Amino acid sequence: MAKVTAPRRGSLAFSPRKKAKKQYFSARSWQAHEGKMLMGFAGYKAGMTHIHAIDKQKNSPSFEQKVILPATIIECPPLMVFGVRAYKKTTAGLRCIGQETAAKPAKNLSRKITAPKKPSEKTIDASTASQIRLLVHTQPTFKKTPEIFEIPVSGTSDEAYKYAKEMLGKEIAVADVFEAGMLVDVIGVTKGKGMQGPVKRWGTRIQYRKAHGKRRHVGSINPWTPTRIMWTSLMAGQKGYQRRTESNKMVLVVGSDGKEVTPKGGIPHYGNMKSNYIIIKGSVPGPKKRALMIRFGVRTPTKERAMPEVQSVSTLSQQGRAR
Repeated sequence: MAKVTAPRRGSLAFSPRKKAKKQYFSARSWQAHEGKMLMGFAGYKAGMTHIHAIDKQKNSPSFEQKVILPATIIECPPLMVFGVRAYKKTTAGLRCIGQETAAKPAKNLSRKITAPKKPSEKTIDASTASQIRLLVHTQPTFKKTPEIFEIPVSGTSDEAYKYAKEMLGKEIAVADVFEAGMLVDVIGVTKGKGMQGPVKRWGTRIQYRKAHGKRRHVGSINPWTPTRIMWTSLMAGQKGYQRRTESNKMVLVVGSDGKEVTPKGGIPHYGNMKSNYIIIKGSVPGPKKRALMIRFGVRTPTKERAMPEVQSVSTLSQQGRAR
């Protein structure tokens, strides 16, 4: 009799699915963009909405027609630069060779770290540095404690250090980094689902009624040989609250007044927008109010994507909308 084979049940993508160590992450790799010095920006997920636009993608069934696009609003208050770091490439990776801090850091920075009381006197030798990064912290509108990130500066080491010195102690707006039509990557931590069984965690089939009195479990967790439980066995465990990167998301709108796109009655579980914002096509990882890192796309497609012609952003109330 021929051996019966079938594809495995459940995907092993992103295995092992462990809980993230912290609630927000910075990028591990960066991509420079022509004409832009900063390689990324940080923001907070506010919520989703929909946009009325004209489809400009040729060969699309809805070309030159009015479409409704799902979109995510990310509030991006100005980033405050409180330090500069220089890194040098070594056989063991990047090594910090110098750091300078601002003269008067913001008061709420002390909620996160022990803020320096006076500026550092040690200057950075840009000629020996291979990468210059800005130490920035967010200025959220709905809480007091900020998040801290390191964001690289593009260009040669001398150009990057000159720009970093100019921005030390100043604010950077999201409009200085991103423009409508760009493709970006969004890095964040997904919603936490806690302890879940194999059916919800891996998508395995539900067993028959007579399967040992259990239905929401796997039929076998290991073969006879080898006589051990394989790491590929679909077991219960942590679901969600994991670092994920959404690639090549298109920026549709970059604005400076969040009141323009705030729905009537405010965004549920977020409130009213009070600062700068960007709107990204589609969804992004994480729940509302979670910090996100937005960077220029690292693996952008070779074929260009036509940007839709945005006509309006929906401001209909999301408070118990009638069905």
